[in-house]
Amino acid sequence: MPDDTTSATTAVRRATTADAVALADLAAITFPLACPPGTSPDAIAEHVATQLSPDRFRAWAASAAHALLLVETVASPGDSAGTSAGASAGASAGTATGVGSSVAATGPLGYALLARGVPDDPDVAAAVGPGEAVELSKIYVHPAAQGTGVASVLMTATTGAAALLGPGLPLWLGTNGHNARAQAFYRKHGFAVVGGRTYVVGGETHADVVMALPRR
Repeated sequence: MPDDTTSATTAVRRATTADAVALADLAAITFPLACPPGTSPDAIAEHVATQLSPDRFRAWAASAAHALLLVETVASPGDSAGTSAGASAGASAGTATGVGSSVAATGPLGYALLARGVPDDPDVAAAVGPGEAVELSKIYVHPAAQGTGVASVLMTATTGAAALLGPGLPLWLGTNGHNARAQAFYRKHGFAVVGGRTYVVGGETHADVVMALPRR
């Protein structure tokens, strides 16, 4: 039973290869929930197995062209050293600590993946401009953490990490055109629709909007 004096806070840090299995498990929960209605279970399962495997997460964690972040709960006994440890962990990762949490999920509460490079989709390149950019490839939180503020903590840390991964480069993302909730969340954090693209999930093609932060 937890001690009555133990509270919890969330902290964002860079993921390591040791986090790969836990992040793949989280991805298997969160990705299906973000798929448009009507996406076939077989297509979702294929995408999870091939694109969100532990090996994929290990490669992203080790890549200099990517930044893989996770948000997790850090137990803090009152205001003692545990709180400072959580804050230091977030700061040393160049990210952030955040809201208190009563989330029942175990393991990571969410993750985000940034990728630096030249967009290979001509529709994306036309929308965000020529040359290199930073893509917010993935950002998901566990369903038990939705509505707790965890997603905003993760997004704030992720935009900061993007500025380090690609200083001065545009930051963009693609999200399903029918996912109004996701688009509202991104607009809240400064993103605006700049174009569109197609996205394939297990052989099925979907229409995305492309959103980007204004150049700073």
